[in-house]
Amino acid sequence: MLSILGKPRALCDGVNRREFLTIGSLAMGGLTLPSLLQAEAQAGIRSSHKAIIMIYMVGAPSHQDMYDLKMDAPSEIRGEFRPIASSVPGIQICEHMPCISRIMDKVVPLRSVHGSPNGAHDSFICYTGRTTANQPPGGWPSVGSVVSKMRGSTTAGMPPFVGLAPNAGHPPYGSPGHPGFLGIGHAAFRPSGPAQKDMVLQGISEDRLKDRRTLLGSFDRLRRDLDSSGAMKGMDEITSQAISILTSSRLAEALDVSREPKHVRDLYGKGDPKNYGDGAPRNLEHFLVARRLVEAGARVVTLNFGRWDFHSNNFAGLRDTHLPLFDQGLAALIQDLHDRGMADDVSVVAWGEFGRTPRINNNAGRDHWPQVGGGLVAGGGIRTGHVVGATDRLGGKIEDRPIHFGEVLATLYHQMGINPQATTLPDLSGRPQYLVDGFRTMPELI
Repeated sequence: MLSILGKPRALCDGVNRREFLTIGSLAMGGLTLPSLLQAEAQAGIRSSHKAIIMIYMVGAPSHQDMYDLKMDAPSEIRGEFRPIASSVPGIQICEHMPCISRIMDKVVPLRSVHGSPNGAHDSFICYTGRTTANQPPGGWPSVGSVVSKMRGSTTAGMPPFVGLAPNAGHPPYGSPGHPGFLGIGHAAFRPSGPAQKDMVLQGISEDRLKDRRTLLGSFDRLRRDLDSSGAMKGMDEITSQAISILTSSRLAEALDVSREPKHVRDLYGKGDPKNYGDGAPRNLEHFLVARRLVEAGARVVTLNFGRWDFHSNNFAGLRDTHLPLFDQGLAALIQDLHDRGMADDVSVVAWGEFGRTPRINNNAGRDHWPQVGGGLVAGGGIRTGHVVGATDRLGGKIEDRPIHFGEVLATLYHQMGINPQATTLPDLSGRPQYLVDGFRTMPELI
């Protein structure tokens, strides 16, 4: 962590300030400007830029109660919910997702996602497409960190990778995705609470800030000579982007949803900003903030939603606390991207780390089921209005077209103009590592 201007005290220039800005790993890194412009041109980027919004559905939702209802199964498997028709003939989803049903032509439900090794709660596979086993030195980086490294910032004052996840009782539930061997310079910037209002200079001149930057640089050069781990390089990147944020209001303005017209804020709704148990908030304004961030220049935004681990009272939990809010926020985001002409540039994916058991347990819940789960993708220029994958009559086994997490991430990279089969990044030992583990893009989406 880097704290600029420290804790409340009188500074040497007489300015009294409380903590001005705490930055948890920002990144300027990436390509040279000519290479960056060339890559974006090849990706079809003109007035906009390619971006990804990933919604991690904390704790793993039950796929068979959302996108893959099994009405022909016995009652102890099919559950309480009923399907409704969508805007695409032949595609039905849960009755408690009417907003998504109305924009089915703009989305793709995934009904056969797999890859979770053991059913343990961890967001890692959603962000990396890999398991935590046999990691290279430094660990696998998340999609946000990879894009930060490969593409860098689009503009001064806007981090390439922003995570809207607050801390959670179960740490993986609050993770925005880790930087792994790419280092802290490519970790997510995580805006939160009081720090948000301090993301502008507020009376401290840019010249005075540059003088402090020179002082920081003198210390950094000394420490860099003593540090062979690469950590100081990351700190240099953090300092660089910290200065950019402090000398620009771009990020602070993007985080301020009050700048949106009322009818847009009403479209998204507010939700609940408090963490749900040991999970994440059900904060609908985060969906709006995500759109504002990519519109302002962020390349990857992750947000964590709710806590879907309903081992008991599954149907009450989905019906009363999760599905209506999720349905509203996700549908509003996708529709808003279309209305603003951003849908072809911004990929959206929503999923959890695994699925839930076909059989309902004695507590009216569904337990962990790593064999198959589900998700939803939209935007980014993919082909939409259809379903990919299928499970058997009971929803417990993949019957057609297994979809690995890595395939979805390979497709997201491809839509960003990054070739997942040809691109490698060096780990901390210098060994080149592919972005995904041999998985190719999904032909159904491209």
